[in-house]
Amino acid sequence: MSSGMDDLEKKIGKVPKIFKKLAETDPDMHEMILRLDQYIWDDGELSRKTKKLIAIAIAASLRDQHAIKAQMAGAKNLGVTKGEVEEALRVAYLLAGMPAYVNGKVIEEEIM
Repeated sequence: MSSGMDDLEKKIGKVPKIFKKLAETDPDMHEMILRLDQYIWDDGELSRKTKKLIAIAIAASLRDQHAIKAQMAGAKNLGVTKGEVEEALRVAYLLAGMPAYVNGKVIEEEIM
């Protein structure tokens, strides 16, 4: 795996197989996605940890099991606590309802 892919795996927890394959089938697109990813996830006004909590809340709101798992794994690698995830899921609950909260909690119990 390239260093860009290694960095991506550390950030999000798990790199989807389709993205790994993209490195072979469309290397230019793959490189552009890696550059955008670096730009988005780098610490700025918001820390990477805060961005990860936002990503968890969005993934839970979308009820995207794969994204929730990947974001939780990445969060764990960044030292995000269960308490911080709980607060992010409460925000998702307030804005997206009980299913978003439950989806996030199920994955939190599995990964964190």
